[in-house]
Parts: sequence; C-alpha cells; structure tokens
Amino acid sequence: MPRKRRRCPGGLAYHVFNRATARQRIFNDAADYLAFERVLAEARERLAGQMRLCSYVIMPNHFHLVLWPKSDAAMSRFMQWLTLTHAQRWHAHRHSAGTGALYGSRFKSFPIREDEHFLKVCRYVERNPLRAGLVKRAQNWPWGSLHKRDPHCTHEPGAAELLDEWPVPRPRNWLARVQDAQSPAELEALRNCLKRERPYGDEAWAKRIAARVGSEQSLRPRGRPQSSKKRLADAGAKDKQRDLGSDS
Repeated sequence: MPRKRRRCPGGLAYHVFNRATARQRIFNDAADYLAFERVLAEARERLAGQMRLCSYVIMPNHFHLVLWPKSDAAMSRFMQWLTLTHAQRWHAHRHSAGTGALYGSRFKSFPIREDEHFLKVCRYVERNPLRAGLVKRAQNWPWGSLHKRDPHCTHEPGAAELLDEWPVPRPRNWLARVQDAQSPAELEALRNCLKRERPYGDEAWAKRIAARVGSEQSLRPRGRPQSSKKRLADAGAKDKQRDLGSDS
C-alpha cells in the first residue's frame, strides 16, 4: 500500500524528527556534526524566503528541527534535499555507498500552535542533550540552536547562517527555562505528538489543524474500535451482573 501523501501547509510551525537506521550512531565527532550543520545551512539557503529554521539539535543518532515554512511545498523540498544530501556525503566520506539507508524512514513531523505550545517544543528540542546526560547545562552542547545563539559561539556556521526569528517572542529568561526540567505530563504530551504526528495545541486548534493536514487519525484513541456486537454483549453482561447483585 502506498504511503499517504504528507500535507504540510505553509504558515504553520512544525517539529521535525529523523533517526538513523537501527538507531546507529552517525555523528561520532565534531567533523560529523559540522558536516550536518553545513548541509542544514545549504538547505536553508536553497529555500531562502520559503523556509525558516527556528531551533534545532543534533544528537548522536538523530536530530530535531523546528521549522516554519512559508509555502506549502517548502517542508517536503527542504527535508528531501537535507536528508538525501547528508546521506550521500556521509557515505562518500566513509566509502560506504550501497551499504544501506542512513535514515530508517521518512521524517516525522507535527504542527505546533504558535503560542506557549511553540515555546514548549523549542524547550524540549534545545533541552535534549541535558535530558540525555551529555552536558550539565543545555547551552554547553555545541550542536544546537541554544549554543549557536551564544555570542561567544566559535563554531561554523553560526546563528546568522542557520537560524531565523521565531513566530512568538523568545522569553528573556530562556536559558533558565531550558535548564529547568519539564514536567512528566508535558514530556508525555510532546512524545505522544511526536509518535503519532499529532498537532500540538489546545483541543479545538488540534482538531482544526488535523482536518487541514489530513491527520485526524492521530487524535483518535489507540486500538481497534469495539464492534456493535461486542458492545451489546458487554452491556448484556453488565446488566446480568447487576441483576445478580454485583457491584462491578
């Protein structure tokens, strides 16, 4: 069965995620991370005026991006060029062409409401290295937007070559907010959106956007719906239990 065509309308912000095949480590040293950042900068330049990169982090076997495309086709064009070009250069550097796909599947994404929900997603993205125990302070991880915005950042490319403004103001105490742990409920909600590609926002907004992008199934409970015959049988069993004096 062919995969359902992805709809990513312009004007919405998105969290985007992709992981290496079999969770293998694909970023082993500074050269690997810098190589990906250069491809990221090139992809942004190729779609100048169509794609905005708000936040990102590169982890040893995956990456997170917060993108804000202007046109409907920008997301697919940006991600296709980014992942294909990075995979080709990664294999060329290692002389490993033909040994298998670098990324396990197509990227995952979900739309984000441009309010406090957007800030929660950026916080989740930029806090990844700290949550994984790779650094003691999130901004110390060199391969992400939080570090890139540091005026003392010396890595190339820098923020000017990679990052765009946000659709909402960034709080002045942003570093402190990223450093603070997110609640279990907030993490669970974000991970559910990532797993199911569910729009992240209040319920009414999520329903409206899910209909727009064709992801209504992401809002439905998991599991097969109960058949009418099964529902009637269960109802009959409960009635019988009540007749027998059961409290259940």
